[in-house]
Amino acid sequence: MNGTGRVKDMLHLYVHYVSLNVRSAMQHKASFFLQITGQLLTSCTTFLGIYFMFLRFHIVAGYTYSDVLLCFSVVLMQFSLAEMFARGFDTFSGMVRRGEFDRILVRPRGEVLQVLGSKFELTRIGRLLQAVIVFVYGVFAARVHWTALRVLTLVSMLLGGILLFSGLFLVYAAFCFFTLEGLEFMNVFTDGGREYGKYPIDVYGKRMQQFATFIIPYTLVQYYPLQILIGRSDNWVYALYPMGALVFLAACYAFWRFGVRHYTSSGS
Repeated sequence: MNGTGRVKDMLHLYVHYVSLNVRSAMQHKASFFLQITGQLLTSCTTFLGIYFMFLRFHIVAGYTYSDVLLCFSVVLMQFSLAEMFARGFDTFSGMVRRGEFDRILVRPRGEVLQVLGSKFELTRIGRLLQAVIVFVYGVFAARVHWTALRVLTLVSMLLGGILLFSGLFLVYAAFCFFTLEGLEFMNVFTDGGREYGKYPIDVYGKRMQQFATFIIPYTLVQYYPLQILIGRSDNWVYALYPMGALVFLAACYAFWRFGVRHYTSSGS
């Protein structure tokens, strides 16, 4: 099978995995819609925190309410989409602990594809819906004039953010090869990244900005391209910065492969 045929086969298999997960979720429709509602209401608390902040302070580190809404909503969309598609890595510790990863290794398909397909969290659409609503409101409040550059920037931010957060979930899963249990400190970079990503990174100071550029590159998918969306810069290079997340994802995948090579069955 040539490269194109192999990719089509993988996509077909992944779509089949997603279909199975969706059909399984829809077997309990009431529970499914209640979970979506819960996700929507839970994420509203973060929005309320921003709202009350700006009732007291109209400008935060030079950013207006509408600027922060755009930042918050884009990061929330990035995280929600990554969690929706890469949820299998977030729950990977149970798979290792129960010995299910042993079966994955003997199947004639890549282990990454199988883990991705093991869990598709459609209920995260509730959180995604809130992000879209806030984004639309922020666009009107900021009176964003859409240009080809800004559209490209938004698409690039979403793709880059999905890659970045998926890479973090991949690292979280890779640690399970050595610990069997997921390491809770990784939540500082996944859920924490979503929480402190609601404000532009430079709000937290120079040291944080350096960490979020050279260690875990949040700024590439948030701070720099955001400057184009809110009209602070027209440097088209910033629109390409989110694609730097591909390098980060490659490093995360290398760590995953290192974990696979050193994996020994849990004996379950």
